[in-house]
Amino acid sequence: MEQQRSIQLMDTTLRDGEQTQGVSYFPQEKVSIGKALLQSLKVDRIEVASARVSDGEKAAVQQLTEWAKGAGYLEKIEILGFVDKNKSVDWIVESGAKVINLLTKGSLNHCTNQLGKTLEQHIEDIRQTISYAHSQGLSVNVYLEDWSNGYANSPDYVYQLVDALQNQGINHFMLPDTLGVMAPKEVHASLSDMIERFPGVKFNFHPHNDYGLATANAMAAAEAGVDSIHCTMNCLGERAGNASLAEVSVVLKDKLGFKLNIDETEIHNIAKLVESFSGKRLAANTPIVGADVFTQTAGIHADGDQKGDLYMTELSPERFGRERSYALGKMAGKASINKNLEAMEIELSPENQQKLLNKIVQLGDQKATITPADLPFIIADIMESNDFAHIELLNCSITSGLDLESSANIRLRIGDEVYKSSGHGNGGFDAFMKALEMPLRKAKLSMPELLDYEVRIPPGGKANALTECIIQWADDKKQFHTRGINSNQVFAGIQAVLRMLNVRLHQRQA
Repeated sequence: MEQQRSIQLMDTTLRDGEQTQGVSYFPQEKVSIGKALLQSLKVDRIEVASARVSDGEKAAVQQLTEWAKGAGYLEKIEILGFVDKNKSVDWIVESGAKVINLLTKGSLNHCTNQLGKTLEQHIEDIRQTISYAHSQGLSVNVYLEDWSNGYANSPDYVYQLVDALQNQGINHFMLPDTLGVMAPKEVHASLSDMIERFPGVKFNFHPHNDYGLATANAMAAAEAGVDSIHCTMNCLGERAGNASLAEVSVVLKDKLGFKLNIDETEIHNIAKLVESFSGKRLAANTPIVGADVFTQTAGIHADGDQKGDLYMTELSPERFGRERSYALGKMAGKASINKNLEAMEIELSPENQQKLLNKIVQLGDQKATITPADLPFIIADIMESNDFAHIELLNCSITSGLDLESSANIRLRIGDEVYKSSGHGNGGFDAFMKALEMPLRKAKLSMPELLDYEVRIPPGGKANALTECIIQWADDKKQFHTRGINSNQVFAGIQAVLRMLNVRLHQRQA
């Protein structure tokens, strides 16, 4: 049998990822991410900084290398250095690191117009820096900056540069698509050519995502035979970012059959850590790590899963230490409800299940965000409801302002009569209660004493969570409560009031 081929991933979240607009890590944050990448996620190598950036950067690297030395990870930590003879090397040595990733010019355009040098002059400068790095005990990798354009526009320059350096004691030749301009076919053809021309050289590919092709290009590079792919967590990086480590690691394993060292159960944890420290929020539909990617929304999908895992794939949530969920909203079906009830070990009769589904669809139409934590509130609400409709709020407008009285305008049906009324008060709920006075007086319906008013949201709920309002009433020395559920706190209270009025009017007519 053909032996499964291995490939390495080098993570540059702490170097290239920090070039994301607005991202800057505190030293302790950089140390925490570096430890997590190596120790928990088990990334093969990490690039953590650029030499000579700042004293704070050096302090962060020193903390990280001190830990890595004791933990056995020191050789896996790499720092970007420049062709400046001894300056970058000295900075890296002082930081305690052992690997320099030397940034050379991989295109004739950069060499000529940015450096103002010939290829021969540039090669001589590179050799001097490499020689000094070796004398200081550093291992050396080499970046060919702008290699993708260099290979396309001046391939002979690229060939001569690699040929001149391949016997200089370089561990990895790292080929960046610096501006993210390549397509998969171009990646495969160019890297296949480089590997065939220089069979003794270890090539890495460093993609960028400007065309949204970074993961596809990483696949093409792996198929061409490179030894390592460079990635970042959460696709961080300059402009459109780098290749996503989560996407690349999963795709290389599932679609190309490569063996990787990554611990997939830690991908989501590290993604959330980087999200927190970088301040760059993950889209909910981000592959592998997004909040919603293991959530089934359509009821038909939940039904298929319930009847035989019909909508399951290799991308199971359990594989990444996560759980599948079934969204609650206007697209939910009975199977979605059942899946959530099963997870919470709640049993309802078929009749109450249908009531629950109807209520959830109704809330979904109102654009309410419904979570499993809302279910106990909604269930309690429908279990209390007798569906009386003696009183119906046809329309209601409430306005509030800072240091201003709130006002409420309502249109209310009581039996066969429709009333219009308005009221002013200390807050929206108080204004609504004042607006009720005239219609209730004409309908000869009294208001019981309000003893207590409690508003709450589910544990861990957000600002847009469903609100449960429970109002305690007293009438002829008898106490009772009614409940309302709404994403608007004031209207949750209004629903509790209307439920109380419906109950009282029903009792009067019985």
